Amino acid sequence: MSEPDDKPATLALQRLLEIMRRLRDPESGCPWDIAQNFRSIAPFTLEEAYEVVEAIERGRPAELCDELGDLLFQVVFHARMAEEAGTFDFTQVATAISNKLERRHPHVFGDVEIADAEAQTLAWEAHKQAERHRQGQQGVLAGISLVLPALTRAAKLQRRAARIGLDWPTAEAVRDKLQEELDELDAARATGTREELAAELGDLLFTCVNLARHLEVDPEAALRAANARFEARVGYVESALGDTSSTDSAELDRLWEAAKRSGL
Repeated sequence: MSEPDDKPATLALQRLLEIMRRLRDPESGCPWDIAQNFRSIAPFTLEEAYEVVEAIERGRPAELCDELGDLLFQVVFHARMAEEAGTFDFTQVATAISNKLERRHPHVFGDVEIADAEAQTLAWEAHKQAERHRQGQQGVLAGISLVLPALTRAAKLQRRAARIGLDWPTAEAVRDKLQEELDELDAARATGTREELAAELGDLLFTCVNLARHLEVDPEAALRAANARFEARVGYVESALGDTSSTDSAELDRLWEAAKRSGL
């Protein structure tokens, strides 16, 4: 079997790096691009990552290709700013991830044997934990990013805590805890301060994430899907009504149930 031709990919990446260099050129570049820094670009990086996920969930390969390009540009942008500051460059970024992947896959790039995907997951987590310890990050919850979406971060915190036994034994036990949290929320509504109410609502949401984890459901994806269903049903109701300025609740309920029956 012949080796794959990497030249087109290399040339395409070189072109992108050169475009980025020109955009940031202090004399002839784009004023907007020149004015950016790591903090100002960070929100765009997050947005592009979410748009990649959206394209995947929509099942649209052409959109995914486009969004992956936008996300790659974010990596190139950050690497260019770092190069200008003299801290690192794109080559170091690519080298670092290549080294990490080889290090974390000794069964592919070394002589270690891994039985199956589950064993690989355990080995991957062990490698990551060892790396965190070398970096001085101690504790089972070390290294979980603070900027993750709250639902995603809650699930990661719970999975890590479960490694040392801090977990509910079954989904049914979590369901019981969910009712307890609902009761505590009701009590806070009756007598608590706004801070107490927010705390109890937070506990309720955290327990919902725990239930999702035990049911092997991604809570972030589940909520995105619920948002999409809500949008579709609202659109159905608006389309059916035409004029929403003076509709009674019974009519809204009827149309909402019709939207659900239609599969939305």
